[in-house]
Amino acid sequence: CMLNYGVALLCGLIDAQELLPGSCNFELSTCGYISDPEFGGWSINEEGHLIMVDSAIMQDQERAVLVSPVLDQQDWSCVRLVYQITGRGCLHLHLRPHSDNFDYQIWTADNASDSWLIASVDLANSTIPYQILLEGRPELGLGNSVAIFEIHIVPGYCIECNFEEHHLCGYSNTWNPNVNWYVGGGKVQKIEFSYSSFSYPGHYMYVDSVYAKHFQEVAKLTSPMTTVPMAGCLTFYYQRDQEKGNIFSVFTKDQLGHYEEIWRPEVYSTASWILVSVDIKALHPLEVVFEVAFNSAHGGYVGIDDISFSPEFCHTDTEPTFDPSIANCDFERDLCLYHEERAETKSWIRASVKANAYRSGDHTTGTGCFLLANTHYTSRLGYVGRLHGPFLPGNLKYCLRFYYLLHGFRKVDNALSLYIYDEHNVAQEKVWSLADMSRDMWTQVEITYRKPMVSKVVFVSICKNFWECGLVAIDDITVSMGDCQITTGSLSRQCDFESGVCGYIQDKTGDKADWLRVRGHTPTFYTGPRGDHTSGVGYFMYIEASLMRPGHKARLLTSDLWGSSSTQCLIFYYHMYGSGTGILSVFLHHSSREQDMLLWRRQGEQSISWMRAMVEYHCDAQHQVHGIM
Repeated sequence: CMLNYGVALLCGLIDAQELLPGSCNFELSTCGYISDPEFGGWSINEEGHLIMVDSAIMQDQERAVLVSPVLDQQDWSCVRLVYQITGRGCLHLHLRPHSDNFDYQIWTADNASDSWLIASVDLANSTIPYQILLEGRPELGLGNSVAIFEIHIVPGYCIECNFEEHHLCGYSNTWNPNVNWYVGGGKVQKIEFSYSSFSYPGHYMYVDSVYAKHFQEVAKLTSPMTTVPMAGCLTFYYQRDQEKGNIFSVFTKDQLGHYEEIWRPEVYSTASWILVSVDIKALHPLEVVFEVAFNSAHGGYVGIDDISFSPEFCHTDTEPTFDPSIANCDFERDLCLYHEERAETKSWIRASVKANAYRSGDHTTGTGCFLLANTHYTSRLGYVGRLHGPFLPGNLKYCLRFYYLLHGFRKVDNALSLYIYDEHNVAQEKVWSLADMSRDMWTQVEITYRKPMVSKVVFVSICKNFWECGLVAIDDITVSMGDCQITTGSLSRQCDFESGVCGYIQDKTGDKADWLRVRGHTPTFYTGPRGDHTSGVGYFMYIEASLMRPGHKARLLTSDLWGSSSTQCLIFYYHMYGSGTGILSVFLHHSSREQDMLLWRRQGEQSISWMRAMVEYHCDAQHQVHGIM
C-alpha cells in the first residue's frame, strides 16, 4: 500500500488508538451532534458513513453548523477529521468553551478534491468543558457540497503516530515517481523489528532506493501542521542502512515554507531500531518533515516508527522558551527597558499631547505618552539620538513591531532608522529606515530578524540642522517570536477589519445609512482619520455623519455572544473629528429586555486622533453589543 495525496484506506491495519467522546463515524447516528436550528441543516447520507450539507437544499441559508455534545476532556487531545469539499465551498472548525462569550475558529479549509482528505487539529489541555462546531459553507450553485466521513478525537498530540491507524494520523507523502514513503509491517524490505518493548505484527513507514533513477532523489513524509503553540521533546525510532553520501534528515517547516534542520543521524547503518529525542519549540504552526535523499538505486533504505511528543524538554541543557515581551513598551509610565546611549544628551523624551483637533495624541490611547525626538529639547542645532533596547538571546527569530509619526520634516533622510547591535555595542545591520513622507499619522512597521549572537534593537534619529528637522515619534513597541508574516490566527473576540467585517451585522430594518469598510482618507475634507489605527494604511468601519439628518441612525451589531458569568471588557478605537459629528453610542441588546441598555456614549468632535474606549459590562445570557451613530 502507498500513502498518496488523500486518505489511504489501508485494509487490515489495526486501529489501536482509544477514541474519546465526540468521535463519530456517522454510520448509524450522529453520536449526539445536532444541527444548529438557526442555520441550514446537515443530513446523514442514506447509505450511511457520512454527513453532508449540499447547496441544493440550503435554500436561503449561507451555512450549516454541526454542534457536538458537551465534551470534558481535560488532557491534550487531537481531532482528526476526514472530509471532502466538492465544487466551491469551505469548512470551518470552531471551539466553544463554556462560560465564554465567543466561538473560536481553530481550523479552516477551502480546498476542493475528488477524494477524502484528513485534517488534524490539536486541542490544548483545559479544565473548562467545551463543544466543537463544524461550519459548512457550500457556495450557491449546483454541485457544491461539504461532507464529513468521520470525526476521531484521540488522546495526545496530532504529530504523534504509531502508523497503526488506517489514515496514518494525517501524515502525508510528497509524491515522487521513483521514491516514496510506504507502509511496512513484519519483515519488509529487510527491516527487522528487534526492540522488545512493542508487540508485533505492527506497522511503520519506510522508504527504499530500489527505484531511484537520479542523483538526490528525495522522499518526504510530513506531519500534520501544529495548530496551537507547543514546546517539548519529539521522539521517534528509526532504522537505517544507507550508502555514504545518501541523506536522512528531520526538519521543521513553517507556514511560509521555511525549513530548519533539527536532526541528522551520525551513522549510515543501524543493527536495530534506534530511539531519537529532539527538542522542538513550535510557537507558531509548523510541520515536522522526515526527508530521505538517495543518489542511486543502491542507496539503501530508512524506516521510522512510533513518533511521540512530551511537553517536557528531552535535554536539560535546552534553554526554556524565551519571552521576548521584555522588549515591549507603550511608554505610558516610563521608558521600560529602553535607554539613551548617553543620558546627558536627552535627544529622546517622553511626551504627551492632550487630545485636540490639531495635534495627534499617542497611538496607545489617544491621550497617553509616546517617545519624541526633536531639536526643540536640545541646546544644539542638530542631534544624533540613539535609543537602545534590551538584549535578546541569539539564534532566535524575532518579529519587531512599532509605530512612528512624523511632523514638520522637510527631508526624511536619517529622520528615523533601526539598527541591530551586538553585546559590544557594535552595529551589525541596518534593518530599516524611513523612506516615505507620510506625516501626522501613526504608521506601523514590521521587521523580522535573526542574529546568531545576543543582540538588541537601536532606534536612531539624526538631525543635521534645526531648519530641516521636525518631530519624529515612536510608540507601542512589541517583540514576539517568529516571522511577522505568520499570524497566530485571528480570535473571535478581536476584529481589525483587515480581512472583512468578522461577522458584524448591519441593521437593515430601521437604519437610514450603512457603516462602510474603507481605507485611507475619508471623502469629506477636514473630517475623519488619515488612516486606520491598526497599521495606518489598513481598513476601518466608517459612517459619513454629514449626510445624516436629525433622527437618522446607523447600527453595527456583533454576532450573538453567548454570555459569561464573569465581567466582560469591550475595547475599541473610535475617531470623531469634524463639525456635525453627532453622537456615537454603544448598547447591550438582550431579547428579554424591552429596551437596550446604554453602555457608553460620546457626542460631537473629540480629537484628530484615534481614541481608545474601554467598557465593562456583565451579561450571563445570549446577547449582542451594537454601536449606533
